[in-house]
Amino acid sequence: MRVALFVPCYVDAFEPEVGIATLNLLRRFGIDPEYPFDQTCCGQPMVNSGCHAEAKATEALFVRNFAGFDYIVVPSGSCAHQVRCHMTAIEQTDEVRHVRERTYELVEFLHDVLKVDGFPWAEFPHKVSYHNNCNALRGLFHGSMSERREPATSKPLDLLRMVKGLELVEKARPDECCGFGGTFSVFEPAVSVKMGQDKVRDHAMAGADYVVSADSSCMLHQQGCAERLGLPLQFRHIAQILNGDAA
Repeated sequence: MRVALFVPCYVDAFEPEVGIATLNLLRRFGIDPEYPFDQTCCGQPMVNSGCHAEAKATEALFVRNFAGFDYIVVPSGSCAHQVRCHMTAIEQTDEVRHVRERTYELVEFLHDVLKVDGFPWAEFPHKVSYHNNCNALRGLFHGSMSERREPATSKPLDLLRMVKGLELVEKARPDECCGFGGTFSVFEPAVSVKMGQDKVRDHAMAGADYVVSADSSCMLHQQGCAERLGLPLQFRHIAQILNGDAA
């Protein structure tokens, strides 16, 4: 199985430790991912703004970088959702379809492809509130959605429950958006901030010490909101928890 690692541009710029944790975690399962050094962005910022034509060259570069792999793994639900569901500016050749179909977010790769049954090296004796990124939950179907009144399911929580000492706490509104939304937070800053403040207060009221998510983008937004409100929350990507990185 030939696996490539795609590290989103915002992870590379702001939280490179998340990319490192993803690499090391995959290696624990006997996978040595390749990292194409010409990789850049998946095109999500342009597509989110409606600039599909402007995303064409970025999408074409992504396909050139990752066409030769069986799986492309990315520690970001929003980027995986972009590739799988919205990479449509370029002609949909067999090569493009292959890349789109074989791009997996880290949680779903561990849960659905590798079907992992434990993380014996991981221990995290803290109260954790999990944040569902909207794209991961509603676009990649990480779990059930409250608006559908479905039986409760969650792939990330299935994985976190395997971590020794970790205690999950439940928010009042577990799948409500945090207001980041990429370019939305730029075009509607006041709405974005209010949504972020509501979200971090929900984490705090649940008794969380740490907020964990599969998306650094949402956590960067929430961390800023929490710091300005003086809430003593800490934030970690799920790759760091599952890899056994120290709190």
